[in-house]
Amino acid sequence: MNEFTPKENQDLIIDFESQGFLKETAKWTYFLSILGFAGVGIFFMIGLFVQSLFSKLGSMFGGMMGNQMGGGFIGTFYIVMAVVYFFPVYYMFKFSTKLKAALKTNDNLKLKDAFKFMKSHFKFVGITSLVFISFYALIFIVFIIFGISSAM
Repeated sequence: MNEFTPKENQDLIIDFESQGFLKETAKWTYFLSILGFAGVGIFFMIGLFVQSLFSKLGSMFGGMMGNQMGGGFIGTFYIVMAVVYFFPVYYMFKFSTKLKAALKTNDNLKLKDAFKFMKSHFKFVGITSLVFISFYALIFIVFIIFGISSAM
């Protein structure tokens, strides 16, 4: 039988030392999530600022579309990154708040919810990492193909 298979009437007991580790983890994840929310806000504001700046510059200099499109792309990129970055930060925040509440009240359901948010956080980060690594690999392959074709 798998050692991780739950058995009937089996409760997990978290000893005092483990509770201390979890409390410390909750504090640090809360701190990091607040920093993350600040980062998301900064990214979002930069995106809006860049979009409005390039829009204003485009109208001042006769509507040069190249500058407007570049600024629009950069601004949109920052806004999209803020939205993408929001979700793992939100999951980390929910993990820390649920974990604090679970440890304060010794509530197994709140602890389960906390770990559900931790799982969601790491699942999101893992999938996002795989997407970016795949994207980088694709770019690398495209550059190699263009390099080989231009050398011929």
